[in-house]
Amino acid sequence: MSVPGLMIAAPASGTGKTTVMLGLLRALSEDGLTVQPYKSGPDYIDPAFHRAACGRASFNLDSWAMAPGLIDAIAGEAAGADIVIAEGSMGLYDGVASIGGTGHGASADIAKRMGWPVVLVIDVSGQAQSAAATALGFASFDPDLPFAGVILNRVASPRHERLARRGMEAAGIRVLGALPRRGDLTLPERHLGLVQAVEHPDLDRAIADYAAFLRAHADLEAIRQAAQGRALGQGDGLPLPPAQRIALARDEAFSFTYPHLLEGWQRAGAEILPFSPLADEAPAADADLVWLPGGYPELHAGRIAAASHFLAGLCRHAQSRPVHGECGGYMVLGEALIDKAGERHAMAGLLGLVTSYAQRRMHLGYRHAALLAPVAGMAAGTALRGHEFHYSTIIDQPDAPLAHVTDADGVAVPETGSHRDQVTGTFFHMIAPVR
Repeated sequence: MSVPGLMIAAPASGTGKTTVMLGLLRALSEDGLTVQPYKSGPDYIDPAFHRAACGRASFNLDSWAMAPGLIDAIAGEAAGADIVIAEGSMGLYDGVASIGGTGHGASADIAKRMGWPVVLVIDVSGQAQSAAATALGFASFDPDLPFAGVILNRVASPRHERLARRGMEAAGIRVLGALPRRGDLTLPERHLGLVQAVEHPDLDRAIADYAAFLRAHADLEAIRQAAQGRALGQGDGLPLPPAQRIALARDEAFSFTYPHLLEGWQRAGAEILPFSPLADEAPAADADLVWLPGGYPELHAGRIAAASHFLAGLCRHAQSRPVHGECGGYMVLGEALIDKAGERHAMAGLLGLVTSYAQRRMHLGYRHAALLAPVAGMAAGTALRGHEFHYSTIIDQPDAPLAHVTDADGVAVPETGSHRDQVTGTFFHMIAPVR
């Protein structure tokens, strides 16, 4: 199976590639193409924007956290599509050490494996012909990486565009678009990245504006014709479910779940039973497992603390069946969450964990974990790969550690997660068990 594709990447974060990505997804969809989106790396926010742009589920592809067979299985989700558009993360070649993984986690890893040419979005503000040196360096850094061309972003004037194009022409770099500077074409952000898609006040209109902007200033036909891809195997299949009936918290406070996990669980016959803690809904009484994903509980701590029906139902479930929380979900399973103003909010009390946002410290990176205790259907000793990104600080964690956790360099991480009876929690978001 081979579907032609492109990797929308950039020299660094903040260059405007998400605007290009969303505009391109919508524009190609409007032209009648079935577009399959992907996100390179562990970001759990962007895929929801991709789906809103083209109406098709987006999946993460990660060369560090995923085995080749899983990457190929997820790439198989493009079957039936006319074109693949993938969004990179950070800079094109940015990644980590490859200890314990299959690659560096860089967008270039995925583009090269899939045979997807790179469209490099370059912020040319503050430079003109010099941007060509950047483009030439990225295009020639890895001769095995297919390179389609560049989109010039934040162009100040027609003269600025002419100069930047002249430099690209001299370097032999194809220009696929030149986007004028537009301060209004931005998405709101908060501390973990973009504000979630479900929170955007008028997301569809914003994406429609991006598509119109791309149509006016980029060569969509040339971009489409640049897409390529190579045939892949069937892969090893998506991850299997940890239980048969899974009550999954899902609202603005609990939304960070990787799409490929949910897809794999459902295809294997598991039933996903969504509920909203913010609406004070209890998990399904007949669920085999309650799963609290990450999200932004710190923004809703007062409402969660007051959600008596949710908390009581969670505690009833924990008396006889497993409960697992990731990052924000883990914090809600603890005794208390202290918000950024220093106010302490009582949580479920199923674990002794106390966390604080009043003492902000960023925790970011890939994680390799070996379970010291079972997590639902995953036995002790199971190896997992995942990603951690939060700003909370542990004030107290009296329970037994759940896993031995290291970062991508193999260095031990103190945030080991914890467990008590059948209640478990981690600060990292699971991407995949290691087969």
